Amino acid sequence: MLYIKIIFIFSIVILFHSYGGYAIIALLILKLRKKKEIIKIEESNKSVTLLIAAYNEQDFIEEKIKNSLALSYPKDKLSIFIVTDGSTDRTTEIVNNYKEIKLFHENNRNGKVAAIDRAMQFVTTDIVVFSDANTLLNPESIQKITRHYSDQNVGGVAGEKRVVTQNTNQISGSGEGIYWKYESALKSIDSKFYSVVGAAGELFSVRTNLYSNPGKDVILDDFVISLKICQDGYRIVYEPEAFAIEGPSKDINEEKKRKIRIGAGGFQGMAIMKRLLRFWENPSLSYLYISHRVLRWTLCPLAIPIIFITNASIIFNGSEHIFAIIWYLQITFYSLAFIGWGLSRLNIKLSLPYIAYYFLFMNTTLYEGFIKFLLGKQSAIWEKAKRA
Repeated sequence: MLYIKIIFIFSIVILFHSYGGYAIIALLILKLRKKKEIIKIEESNKSVTLLIAAYNEQDFIEEKIKNSLALSYPKDKLSIFIVTDGSTDRTTEIVNNYKEIKLFHENNRNGKVAAIDRAMQFVTTDIVVFSDANTLLNPESIQKITRHYSDQNVGGVAGEKRVVTQNTNQISGSGEGIYWKYESALKSIDSKFYSVVGAAGELFSVRTNLYSNPGKDVILDDFVISLKICQDGYRIVYEPEAFAIEGPSKDINEEKKRKIRIGAGGFQGMAIMKRLLRFWENPSLSYLYISHRVLRWTLCPLAIPIIFITNASIIFNGSEHIFAIIWYLQITFYSLAFIGWGLSRLNIKLSLPYIAYYFLFMNTTLYEGFIKFLLGKQSAIWEKAKRA
């Protein structure tokens, strides 16, 4: 029974640490540092290329173009590139109506990574900002991003992803939106402690001379591109005042498709970035990477069922009241998740059940993502999830 209790406690510690405990430790260390780091932030006059990869975005691309042209950054310092990879709809036709936009089109579809790398050969500006074709940026986003590059240790800047929820959306809207608010809070702590460990492709930027091709078969290009820069000794800082807005997935099935892909890409990314596990090379970076990413994708999905099974074994064999309390808390949590699952089928929104359901949903999709990674069945070229 002692071994079961040890496994039970260890699993809880792992789960708690990855989902917030590590951030509490990071905040305590920041407070204990004798001298606060002074970050020099200045208004920037650096040249910037906004690079947008698009595939069959005829329903949204014009709105994206208008949003990009309205960005409040000096026009002589901002270039806008749109690269279309195998689009078969009117995307290229719409882009050609705007002379301010430089279009790079190729009939063959080779995936987002190939499209980005093809366009990067023509980027001559100091900074390149990557943004998805189905997101809208706030007008000051480029200004807010580029001001961090006055610090020579900054190799990239990650913006914030905001998911706009609507009353018509089901669990994917509510769960995804709340998840990204939580992730944004963690990224802010990561950045203050040392560096963001993996940027979101909706909005992030890098110094052009630090960009390297992540590899043609890479699934999560944003994750690998940003972490390779960290691996080379630079920081990726977080800028919440630069944000990308997008709608949630159309429904839970579309969200599942997206999450499985992220899971497969996460395992692939960990295999590529295994050097970051060398704690002795950069302790701060490794601590954040292992805590926020590696544990989250590997041990946490295993810890959830282990906590349930070991807890059941402990209380059924008779033990302290604390184990019974934890058991009833688990039963309450899983009951809420079941209610959230049921309500999602009725298109009824209730936040607490949705949060419980979405948490379990995220972790179960990691199992499927891992299987796809092992079998090599998750292609870097994929059918994008439909957005509400």
